[in-house]
Amino acid sequence: MPASRTPRFSRWQNAPALTPPDWSDLRAPNAWLLLLEGRAPWEYAALLAATPWLKKLPHGDGHPVLVFPGLGANDLTTAPLRALLDSIGYMTQPWGQGFNFGPRAGVLEQIKHDLQALHRRHHRKVSLLGWSLGGIYARELAKECPDLVRCVITLGTPFTGHPRATNAWRFFELVSGHTSNDPELMAAIRQAPPVPTTSIYSKTDGVVAWRCSVNEPGPLVENIEVHASHIGLGFNPMALYALADRLAQPEGSWTPFEPKGARRWFYKTPGGASE
Repeated sequence: MPASRTPRFSRWQNAPALTPPDWSDLRAPNAWLLLLEGRAPWEYAALLAATPWLKKLPHGDGHPVLVFPGLGANDLTTAPLRALLDSIGYMTQPWGQGFNFGPRAGVLEQIKHDLQALHRRHHRKVSLLGWSLGGIYARELAKECPDLVRCVITLGTPFTGHPRATNAWRFFELVSGHTSNDPELMAAIRQAPPVPTTSIYSKTDGVVAWRCSVNEPGPLVENIEVHASHIGLGFNPMALYALADRLAQPEGSWTPFEPKGARRWFYKTPGGASE
């Protein structure tokens, strides 16, 4: 078992409000994109219609998947996603800490404990799946405990760019008690984990500026663009198809997602934020 280390998010405790780097060309999504978040119920309806098709995806190998909800959300929001993954052969576990109001006291220690417990119970590496802020937890856990993690998949997670290039930063500061304006912390978060890492994002995200969710090119990282709302990413059939495809790869044999054939109509795989 890797030696225990203080979670990186502990730096959020009493972090000073420092001058951010120049991200002058990066803004939170505009009012029109924010309004389009209202399509999320239709994405959920599309999931219900597509469930028989999604259940025909390659069967999982039974490895555990730890799932983290987004800011202000709880395990109910990830229930449809987890139900789908359970039905195709994975062992999912919700985060089990109620509403995600940020890295408050004890939160990060508990998710690290959960990861270690899952690894001991199943004797398998654990895949980490995080939606929005939950993806930050997944990425940072993989950096803390890379020997326990099989892969990381994030949905609309703002791990790069300016932390205030979202429409949720005020809510984050209100409910978490932490500042979002910490350039040093953001520089650390921007670094990808040393395990296969996939970011699934949408250019029509109304909460997070899409460039904040794009990994820099690297041998173990990839970006998959889908057409989805931020609130609906965890229900969107195209996002869940890509997610299940990534989880189905044999351990130790990771290859990037390739939008071949009909996939080309639904997915793009940019290499970096400049594309």
